[in-house]
Amino acid sequence: MAATALPPLPAIEPAQAIEVIVGFIRAQMAQTGFSRLVVGLSGGVDSATVAFLAARALGPDDLLAVRMPYRTSSDSSETDALRVVEALGCRTERVEITSMVEPMLALVTGGDEASLNVRRGNVMARQRMIVLYDRSAAFDALVIGTSNKTEALLGYGTLHGDMAAGLAPIGDLYKTQLRAVAGELGVPQEILDKPPSADLWPGQTDEDELGRSYDLLDRALFALVDRRWSADRCVSAGLDRALVEWVAGRVARMEFKRQPPPVAKLSLRTPGFDHLYPRRRPGSRR
Repeated sequence: MAATALPPLPAIEPAQAIEVIVGFIRAQMAQTGFSRLVVGLSGGVDSATVAFLAARALGPDDLLAVRMPYRTSSDSSETDALRVVEALGCRTERVEITSMVEPMLALVTGGDEASLNVRRGNVMARQRMIVLYDRSAAFDALVIGTSNKTEALLGYGTLHGDMAAGLAPIGDLYKTQLRAVAGELGVPQEILDKPPSADLWPGQTDEDELGRSYDLLDRALFALVDRRWSADRCVSAGLDRALVEWVAGRVARMEFKRQPPPVAKLSLRTPGFDHLYPRRRPGSRR
């Protein structure tokens, strides 16, 4: 079926989205009392976009971009990460994670190659977040997240790894929307043009691993989540039933990744349940 017959992609006005997100970052910094941010810079479009947004919100001197390659990481990832650093003029640091993760990776055995790759990738993602939180303490900064809405809804990320952060500025941007925002920000074209990849093993791409294109995933997610269409209505609008059922099932199954851990309620006021306050006031963290 022709793409024009499918439900639309979620539209966005990139300049307006940038204004909202920059304001959000500044408000979060004021509320928590921090003045600096640290980001894991992979060379991909998500982390590049977040770096551009953070630099616009705070200025490049208050942003630390940490590059964390593994021995099998693509050379182009480092090249593209440095393109971002050069464009922004922000601080940067390179921390090689190979020696940190190899002992654990040696213990990751059993199962088929696909499941082993996911487990190894999770080890790398969590080690990178260990590095980022260490650097956040050294730099007196918040860790800014790089997960987008498509990834969050599909659970395409690692708990306590790339999904961990002090704030999530692109968490309500679908991948296709994010690309429009990246273009408006001036993210280098080389980064916009390359296939999305977590670079967790040689040749890995997001769309190959998910088995679907971001274009189709975003159409299905926008219909199911934002428009609240039923599966039957999505199919009537031109989406493949197998795709719709896979997306709907995965969104439901991955809900546990999007929420804090449930707490067994034993008292009158339970943290995170009915003992709820806005995030810390400026200066309270000290």
